[in-house]
Amino acid sequence: MSRTDRIHDRELSWLGFNGRVLQEAQRSELAPLDRLRFLAIVSSNLDEFFRVRVASLRSALRLKKKKRAELGFQKTRKRLRAIHEAVLRQQSEFGRTLREQILPELARRGVPLWDERTAPPATHDSLRRYFDERVAPLLDPVPLRTADTPLFLEDRSLYLACVLRDPEAVPLSESEVWILRVPVGPLPRFVEVTEAGGGVLFVDDVIRLHLPRLFPGHRVEAAWSVKLSRDADLDVDDEFSGDLVEKVRSALERRGRGVPARFLYDAAAPAALVQHLKDRLALEDDDLVAGWRYHNLHDLGTFPTLGRAVQGAPLPSPRPLRALAGPDTPWEAIRAQDRLLQLPYQSFTAVLDVLGAAAADPQVTEIQATLYRVAADSRVAAALMAGARRGARVVAFVEVKARFDEASNLDWARAMEDAGVRVLYSKPGIKVHSKLVSITRQDADGERRYAYLATGNLNESTARFYTDLGLFTADPRLTDDVAEVFRALASEDMGSRPTFGHLLVAPWGLRSGFEQRIEAEIDAAVRGRPAGMTLKMNALEDEAMIERLYDASAAGVPIDLIVRGICCLKPGVPGLSESIRARSLVGPFLEHSRAYRFVAGGEEQLYLASADWMTRNLDRRVEVAFPLYDREVRRQVSEMLDRQLRDNVRARVIDADQTNRFVPEGSPRVDSQLAAFDAIEG
Repeated sequence: MSRTDRIHDRELSWLGFNGRVLQEAQRSELAPLDRLRFLAIVSSNLDEFFRVRVASLRSALRLKKKKRAELGFQKTRKRLRAIHEAVLRQQSEFGRTLREQILPELARRGVPLWDERTAPPATHDSLRRYFDERVAPLLDPVPLRTADTPLFLEDRSLYLACVLRDPEAVPLSESEVWILRVPVGPLPRFVEVTEAGGGVLFVDDVIRLHLPRLFPGHRVEAAWSVKLSRDADLDVDDEFSGDLVEKVRSALERRGRGVPARFLYDAAAPAALVQHLKDRLALEDDDLVAGWRYHNLHDLGTFPTLGRAVQGAPLPSPRPLRALAGPDTPWEAIRAQDRLLQLPYQSFTAVLDVLGAAAADPQVTEIQATLYRVAADSRVAAALMAGARRGARVVAFVEVKARFDEASNLDWARAMEDAGVRVLYSKPGIKVHSKLVSITRQDADGERRYAYLATGNLNESTARFYTDLGLFTADPRLTDDVAEVFRALASEDMGSRPTFGHLLVAPWGLRSGFEQRIEAEIDAAVRGRPAGMTLKMNALEDEAMIERLYDASAAGVPIDLIVRGICCLKPGVPGLSESIRARSLVGPFLEHSRAYRFVAGGEEQLYLASADWMTRNLDRRVEVAFPLYDREVRRQVSEMLDRQLRDNVRARVIDADQTNRFVPEGSPRVDSQLAAFDAIEG
């Protein structure tokens, strides 16, 4: 059996996930604004996909064929063609969903979307005032009269390519092309008007309507939208020397000037104009992607409502983690037993309260935390700084290579250093992706460590819509190992192998630890003992782990996969993966937790982790998988997994062809995300 028969293409599998998000936008039972938000996510996902993954493939084409094969970039041109075909199909579905389903429904509910041609005359005076006062001062059109006129399009910015004619020009057929940047950011993408019953316009169309005012003395033929996405993957050298922070700062300055990854243009634009821009920007045919007249549709997430009923019912509010709520300090409750936090069904306030208590408690002598993505207004960082100002020893490990959060992380790192926090930065050659807090306190009976181990970031913003699990514990089996992780991070020699008694920690033992547990399931199945695995993750891409799962299937081990995104394993293939079932859950919350359950001959083992089964997570990052020892915590996590395996509302079947068919609805109807609110007791 060939590799392509055994392993699904990574990029096409990712596009399959984006197709599942698009399916949510196509649910007619959802409110129009909720459907628009899913379309916004689809658009944002595609942007990042082209800026990172497609850009990597395009870069690989510059390598020799042998080197491409060594790096896993086989048949790159064929893969790029398949990607573009899949993206075009997805874009077509996107446009049909927006134009034929959502926008008509919005209009029926009193929120019409007008353009420069359909805006009622009664709106023109207010639109002209808005253009003159708010828009025009921000416009700076650039003429492309000569071949040597500089032209640089900023990454992901929106532009209009305007074709003008001077009525006095001889010959009259001679035309000019001007480029102007649409000032989204300083201005909202959408403009609301109250006249004629009220409506909404893209700011692009407000500009189109008033181009004659911008170009007096010219006849404006038309204006077409264009956008250029650039390679956004930071090219930071991985040598073990030099100042990595300064390398990241330098790379951030270069990001907006990255090589082109996708030139998106209005399919209605004249071929001659597209060719002209292609030549001026030194693009290749593979860079060109035809689209609709509007780009940057992640802005649909900010679509105005005009005060009309276009939103769905609000989701339930997060429950408090009652065991840690209240005026008392949390230490006694954590000492009594481990406490599970289920985000976003329970409030992230529990983490902030524990960190706040540690910062203020004179008996707390040390606080250590790993920060991968720091929120813009981070109360986590504020608590660490408060602890340092009080006199505790506070250590923050800040990952400065967290894609698209590098600048924010660097800014917070500087602020924490100014407050007295000892900040440790990324290690060259490896990312720190684990989510850990270690607190040392002088209790009445001596020094004790407390820890928080999680599947998601210490970030109060993402905690509102990412599903994650966190464990508060004073169990020395776990807290001592967490302290060992921080000792390893503080070490100058990341090559030395630390010893862990209970945690599985990458890059030293996470892969082998999971492999041993798969082998134990195979051995149990061969011996006729209870065997099975339930594996929940965001991505399953590592081929060696996939092959181990195929081995387990051949031994008859039942395997249930819950994979949100990339799944390169092909389930249910006769002779290969007959005992493997896979599903994906997409809903109002982003499934982000990783949970691994092994039957272990009847003595169930449960792990939560920061790591997916991707090569980078297993080999090139500091990741932590932690066992669950507390019986009540194990019950809660097992119930969560079982509930998701029963889901018949959000769940799609992942099959060998990744067709994204829904799990058949049954009775009772199980929506695992909404049911989680009712299942949580606090």
